[in-house]
Amino acid sequence: MNKGNFTTVRLSQGEVHIYDFGGVRLHAYQTGDPLADEVFLLEKEGRFVVLESPCFVDSIAALSGYLEDKAVAGMLVAYHGAGASFMPQVPKYATANAVEYAEKGGGKALIDQFAVTFGAAFDSGIHSVGNVIGEGEVNIGGIDFIIHPTPAAFDVEIPDINAVYTHMLGHDCHSIVAGADHADSVIAQLKDYIRKGRSLILTSHYTPEDLKDAQTKIDYLEELKNVAASCAGGEDFKAAIKKRYPAYSCENYLDMTAGFFFP
Repeated sequence: MNKGNFTTVRLSQGEVHIYDFGGVRLHAYQTGDPLADEVFLLEKEGRFVVLESPCFVDSIAALSGYLEDKAVAGMLVAYHGAGASFMPQVPKYATANAVEYAEKGGGKALIDQFAVTFGAAFDSGIHSVGNVIGEGEVNIGGIDFIIHPTPAAFDVEIPDINAVYTHMLGHDCHSIVAGADHADSVIAQLKDYIRKGRSLILTSHYTPEDLKDAQTKIDYLEELKNVAASCAGGEDFKAAIKKRYPAYSCENYLDMTAGFFFP
């Protein structure tokens, strides 16, 4: 699947990119919200499954309108547990650790922080998960998903479209890297995607990406580790990375990465 081969539907907030895989269609909602969130809808035989939730009031209204009068079989809530006003009647699915992350852990801390930062524009309500799932296969709305728990929540394989979902990639932006060991684990994950020939890599802060993008991110992470090993402190590290990647966005994530490498 060519990541640029989609049709576009513009909403009142953001836009949807529709990828047609034949029996299944992927609707990638680019919210345009302050966090650049992405929400994915899988459609099969007229039924929809939602992967992640919009968290801002305007994008919740826009996506709710897009799904009006459509049959929604369920929602997988992984890393973005806020936005509880979005489709409250739809069954929610998540792993136990994802529920913990959203209700009490690092996800809850982020939700509280965003509520202060964005005020009423952000829906800080946390989705109530009625279906706690474990590692392995789960079928929702006639679509098979393979669940892979992670330290914070869970990643998802979608065999029908040969795609995977994980929290972050972003081939031309900085991302949060919690030290060299974390970088190595992400590199191993991306190499596995390449080895398995995934059609698309879906993440909750970027448009769908491909295996070329995965290799670009691997190269970035390897360089990040090398630079960190040669620097004496966080400011030197950030300056060196910015010099190497002057066009990269998300400098706030680079600040966080520096904090992990140079606490």
